[in-house]
Amino acid sequence: MAGQSAEERVRELRSQIEHHNYRYYVLDDPAVSDPEYDRLFDELKALEAAQPELASPDSPTQRIGAAPSERFRKVRHLQTMGSLEKVTKGEELLKWAEDVHHRLDSDEPIAFVTEPKIDGSAISLVYENGRFVRGATRGDGEQGEDVTQNLRTIRSIPLALRLASGEEAPPLLEVRGEIYLPLEGFRRLNEQLEAEGRKPSPNPRNAAAGSLRQLDPRITASRPLAIWVYGVGVGDGLGLETHWQALGWLREHGFRVNPGAERHESIESVIRACGEWERRRAELDYEIDGLVAKLDSFAQQAILGLLHQRPRWARAFKWAPTTAQTELRAIHVRVGRTGALNPWAELEPVEVGGVTVSRATLHNEEDINRKDLREGDTVIVQRAGDVIPQVVGPVLPHPAGTKPFRMPARCPICGAEIAKSEGEVMHRCPNRACPSRGLETLIHWVQAAMDIEGIGEKFVRKLWSEGLLRSMPDLYRLRAEQLIELEGYGEISAQRAIEAIEQSKQQPFFRVLFGLNIPYVGFVTAQALAYHFGSIEKLAAATQEEIQAVEGVGPVVAEAVAEWFADEENTRLVAELAELGLRLELTGEERPVEGRLSGNTYVITGTLEHFSRAQAQAALEERGAKVTDSVSAKTTAVIAGENPGSKLEKARRAGVEIFDERGLEELLRG
Repeated sequence: MAGQSAEERVRELRSQIEHHNYRYYVLDDPAVSDPEYDRLFDELKALEAAQPELASPDSPTQRIGAAPSERFRKVRHLQTMGSLEKVTKGEELLKWAEDVHHRLDSDEPIAFVTEPKIDGSAISLVYENGRFVRGATRGDGEQGEDVTQNLRTIRSIPLALRLASGEEAPPLLEVRGEIYLPLEGFRRLNEQLEAEGRKPSPNPRNAAAGSLRQLDPRITASRPLAIWVYGVGVGDGLGLETHWQALGWLREHGFRVNPGAERHESIESVIRACGEWERRRAELDYEIDGLVAKLDSFAQQAILGLLHQRPRWARAFKWAPTTAQTELRAIHVRVGRTGALNPWAELEPVEVGGVTVSRATLHNEEDINRKDLREGDTVIVQRAGDVIPQVVGPVLPHPAGTKPFRMPARCPICGAEIAKSEGEVMHRCPNRACPSRGLETLIHWVQAAMDIEGIGEKFVRKLWSEGLLRSMPDLYRLRAEQLIELEGYGEISAQRAIEAIEQSKQQPFFRVLFGLNIPYVGFVTAQALAYHFGSIEKLAAATQEEIQAVEGVGPVVAEAVAEWFADEENTRLVAELAELGLRLELTGEERPVEGRLSGNTYVITGTLEHFSRAQAQAALEERGAKVTDSVSAKTTAVIAGENPGSKLEKARRAGVEIFDERGLEELLRG
């Protein structure tokens, strides 16, 4: 540093550190040891602290500096982030290529570029004059959530473009990419969550999306998120003519471009690449669910344009769900919070699509017998959508001595005689005092209903086994001293748990209603009842006929709700929760919003590709619509994803309009 001013040394250190970040996080080719990198970083940090006027938002030391947010604001994308048309067969790619040739109506050669389809969370990065200024999630394609501060913590995202000597940065640049969690990082994250008594994430995609949407950037920074960028949305003055050129430009200017990207001179070469990548996917340290194919020429892309906001010049080739064979060791039964007996399969652990699967849901007795599953069978296991393990069926013939499954006649927990109502597929334990029902209700309360930060199933089970927890009110009477006496809890962790429980008293009324374990009252029905009656006092006083008048509530649900509130034990529970300060009436901010879709009612059934059920519901409600659980004469339309249930058939019989996911996206865009 001899002869250098502090300002010159700061510039030099920033340049060196960003170079080493590029070598480590983008090229995976570190040039210095960790101690040497730390020495440079600490020197820069000390200089900036001593002379704050030298600090800069794009300094490597400023990746984590923002205070936790209360919420993410909405931002409109510079260009629509549309989804891609999906294909699953080579014949469909050939047909697409024929359509492309027909629409271009030219002898000009057509080239394609393929890239692995990363199973993560799509984002947009905006740079002004070479500096990162904003990042947003895909959202509904038109607008997303501003997660700039969280994206700044991801070291593979450059805070400033790498420019050659004398090169000017583009005034405005938007880069598209996919945030993901490497498989090893996903494993470590779940181990950490389980150690904290929290529910592990079901897959790397959910973990990446959840990490990106943390209100505290420090939490995002603690998770090993990474990015692959796949294109330029807006690029003022770049003069790029092809997608392949764009990928090269991005790589040269500091962005992490997937090394698996390839250029092809024919659609047949694209089809071969799809097969090769399906075989290679298990070798990767991140999850992919297909291959994206695009026309290389931007001029040709412009001629083809969009159809329903989906580009005609690109396709997402998705592989069939991954399957494997393994032994069905045993069929177990778990008693849920409503007394329903839920069978599940214990499997000989097997690798399915890069994930070890050892258990799977079996739904109910009818489903098990329809598939003719027996303990001891070799079974086919599938990860539906590459996420949820399912037992597809047995490999026949059955081994000698196997027997068809029968639901136990008595509850495996309390011994009460099992009941099954006519017309219902579920068997139930009728004993309201069944220990498993009480335990499952508490797990449902802390995880699904009240979403208490840091409080999960392990926490509830531990306190249940210690006799400290038997009901929801018990949870709010816990003291830090009681937790400190338990193994694994120090003063800080105990106090945090108590604070999180206390904070949950601010959750809205409909979440409390959802958590009360009223038969047939799920999240959507709880919202409908809360919005209609406004308070638990009015709901408790309502007749069955008045409850049935609520949109989306049928006679069975209405009867169950009326009976629940007629029970003195439940009345006492509600009174206790009221005394403890939980919200049992609507506040102004919980009221349904007025919007473009006000007066419309929708039902969602099946699995959507680009939305979770909660995201689709929230998007509709933000525009004023209602979302209910059941199809009725008041239903405007049913939104059907993959594997829809009986609601779809009911909608067809009733003549109710049916949308697919593309129709939902168009509806949200107006």
